[in-house]
Amino acid sequence: MHRAKAIEALRRCAAQRGRSSSLSHCRAFSAQPSYAQYDDVQDLVTVEGRAKSRAAILNRPSALNALNSSMAARLKRLYESWEDNPDIGFVLMKGSGRAFCAGADAVSLYQLVNEGNLDECKKFFETLYKFVYIQGTYLKPHVAIMDGITMGAGAGISIPGMFRVVTDKTIFSNPEAQIGFHPDAGASFYLSRLPGYLGEYLALTGDKLNGVEMVACRLATHYALNARLAMVEERLGNLVTDEPSVIETALAQYGDLVYLDRRSILSKLDVIDRCFSHDTIEEITDALEKEAADSYDEWCKTVLKKIKEASPLSLIVSLRSIREGRFQSLDQCLAREYRISLAAISNRVSSDFSEGVRARLVDKDFAPKWNPPSFKDVSKDMVDCYFSPLPEVEPELKLPTALREPFMQETDSPKK
Repeated sequence: MHRAKAIEALRRCAAQRGRSSSLSHCRAFSAQPSYAQYDDVQDLVTVEGRAKSRAAILNRPSALNALNSSMAARLKRLYESWEDNPDIGFVLMKGSGRAFCAGADAVSLYQLVNEGNLDECKKFFETLYKFVYIQGTYLKPHVAIMDGITMGAGAGISIPGMFRVVTDKTIFSNPEAQIGFHPDAGASFYLSRLPGYLGEYLALTGDKLNGVEMVACRLATHYALNARLAMVEERLGNLVTDEPSVIETALAQYGDLVYLDRRSILSKLDVIDRCFSHDTIEEITDALEKEAADSYDEWCKTVLKKIKEASPLSLIVSLRSIREGRFQSLDQCLAREYRISLAAISNRVSSDFSEGVRARLVDKDFAPKWNPPSFKDVSKDMVDCYFSPLPEVEPELKLPTALREPFMQETDSPKK
């Protein structure tokens, strides 16, 4: 009831302000809304209608469900219409094939940058980040089934939601610095809130977590074996509710026990905190080298190798982004990440994004030539350029915070 009142109040507020908003448009309510002009992209995000819910299915398995502009735009439209539909109690998202979502389609962005089509790149980031914000402020319960590969923006479109189900097939990571970019789509928000300095570790190394580890550090809320997902989905599909507690009970009923492997990276949180709590990348690498010398731990050498393979500029930018994210709300993190992303694709300071994608995803020679080539060559002005306000001719990311967030207290979402 509170949630329905919040949605109705949100709709009235938009109408009173006399401006369009994501919740103020009249829409035809159906299992799959009719968007004739978008027929060519409907197959990339398909829809299943359930008794009291809708499921969005990322359906680009040959590309590991990597997100492009059309997919991000369709997700945003669908979620807006579902939030406004009183006949829908909750929403679910899943992927087809062996991935939930491998993140943004970096190769497509690389091609657009090379063609000089920066406007299309900007449109992608704007649409994606607006959808992430909708997820983080959604007025209805949301279930993300993060089965399989879940990287970068794939985490961004799922982790802000209420329920995050992982499996024995889940592989999570933020490998952006390894391709000359930065953890985005809200990553500076959720990574900065992980235990200790685990977020910094994941952002700078691109290391992976499995489903059990995601539950342990609260990136995920529930764990189920991949073999039992059909039962989980069937149970959810039969629910006629908009109450989070009912959905929680259903997920718990089909959940599996979680046991953390003693070799898990989470068993090294003390070492991670000692090494990754420092202010600069140079101090972090020095601490890792000292740790390696003192402990003879091969893990330290592996971590150092991963850091040295990444773009020096991207590492410094990513560390600062995570540190700033600790003290910012989701909308503030997204606004900052938008500035960083536009700076990265513009090549104003460096072409490391293009070079990283070329080396790792296009030519696959795995020999990127970073510029600047080392930490000592990265100046403060270079880094500041990524965080500076955009010029007047370049609009900042505008999110409807005044319209959505006052009503978030009307929801009864469990603490994440």
